[in-house]
Amino acid sequence: MKNVRHIRLRRGMTVTQLVEEMDACEVLGAGKIGKAARLLTRMFKDPDFTVFLTLAGALVPGGLKSIVVDLIAAGHVNVVVTTGANMVHDIVETLGYKHKVGTFRAMDEQLVKRDVGRIGDIYIEHKAFRSLEKWMRDVLGSIGKQKLQRISPSDLLLEIGRRIEDKDSILAIAAEADAPIICPGLVDSIAGFQLWLCRQESEIVLDPLGDISKLVDKVYEAKKTGIIILGGGLPKHFALFANTFREGVDVAVQITMDRPEPGGLSGASLEEAVSWRKVKSERDTVTVVCDATIAFPLVIAAVLERL
Repeated sequence: MKNVRHIRLRRGMTVTQLVEEMDACEVLGAGKIGKAARLLTRMFKDPDFTVFLTLAGALVPGGLKSIVVDLIAAGHVNVVVTTGANMVHDIVETLGYKHKVGTFRAMDEQLVKRDVGRIGDIYIEHKAFRSLEKWMRDVLGSIGKQKLQRISPSDLLLEIGRRIEDKDSILAIAAEADAPIICPGLVDSIAGFQLWLCRQESEIVLDPLGDISKLVDKVYEAKKTGIIILGGGLPKHFALFANTFREGVDVAVQITMDRPEPGGLSGASLEEAVSWRKVKSERDTVTVVCDATIAFPLVIAAVLERL
């Protein structure tokens, strides 16, 4: 058996050097961070990989938006599967509203009086979503009634992205890079309910099966597939199940705080995914049990230094 190699820190070391020390340690969370960086470096360096990124949880409000934008723009991420909420928060920032630093110890009844909503220790003004409603109506009007009579959520998000000029927007950069934004739970978001309100005045028919076609096409076209899972939920399942049509992803990295004991998918191990043919081999997987807003920037910073 190998000895555990202790992590050594030194003044002026780079992020890559720190992660390499963690990788050489090989055990516990440090070892997982190191392996995640190795697997992502392999994915990003190999042009044969089609890389899927899944987003669940408060990742855009939590400060990860620009990392996602940069990965799409550089061609390192080819498909994004996300909750509707993350795209809503992407849009409201393009409208000029910002997420504010708050506190977990908030007096929420006072926040209501101030017209502020809270996501953990992140605050956002409710007027941002009232502006979103007006903006959505204008965007839908510009798309045209004929196209809206049957449109997949991803095509709707593509049209929205084409109408956003902010180059720090996930939707705008994804539209420019021809990287599909797949949002299987779009209706389960503020934008979804606003679409429902708009449908009271004009016909809008969302075709969710169109997104399955687009996602499975990406799976079939890929020579190799890799997946980065941030959080869990519907985006994780949607992307992994699509890859059962090619007997699973080749490489998988998961960063989550959820646990497997309750049997829910969000905390399910990638080893378990092998049994469903969602992942090909346990060898090329790693689950990092950590807040994604901590682990993802650390790992990506190390990977980008290696490219």
